[in-house]
Amino acid sequence: MSELHTPQAGDDRAPDSDVVALLMRQHGDIRNLFDEVEAASGEERRDAYRRLVRLLAVHETAEEEVVHPFVRRAVEGGEQIVRDRLAEEKSAKETLAAMDEMDTDDPEFLPRLMKLRTDVQEHARAEERYEFTHIRRSTDVTNLAAMAKAVKAAEAIAPTRPHPGVESAAANVALGPVAALMDRTKDAVRKAMGRD
Repeated sequence: MSELHTPQAGDDRAPDSDVVALLMRQHGDIRNLFDEVEAASGEERRDAYRRLVRLLAVHETAEEEVVHPFVRRAVEGGEQIVRDRLAEEKSAKETLAAMDEMDTDDPEFLPRLMKLRTDVQEHARAEERYEFTHIRRSTDVTNLAAMAKAVKAAEAIAPTRPHPGVESAAANVALGPVAALMDRTKDAVRKAMGRD
């Protein structure tokens, strides 16, 4: 049996082989992209914003397919923890959808971006506190690595745009072409986790 992994100061576990480290690194990447979008202008801002939106979309899809199911099964009170995170995700996706047709030079863009940033940062802190900590306590290094592999598989196939109202696998069925994409994502996750 593998030993449980307890994070320690100076823990240098490779981010790609530990699901929590991988997702924490992505939270840092998201913060950096918000900074980049805010500081840039013109085409550079548009490019940075496109990269931010894609990272948010793939990050949340991976969490919806890998992290949330684990938390529901393995963490006491997991169902409520996941419900709370899904509500936060939906709010952020609605803000993104409202910004979808907005040009990054629009005077309303930066105020909406700041609202989105606040929502995303609060959501990330809640994930770190209520999900990530419990994942580390609830599983071993082998499963942390398997989940990281599944997250990377999900990200490889994830949508490049967020879809409000699609915070669960079941909701994806109503989306037509996106449903096929989500089926491929689920298949990739199952294969990566050895459950095909």
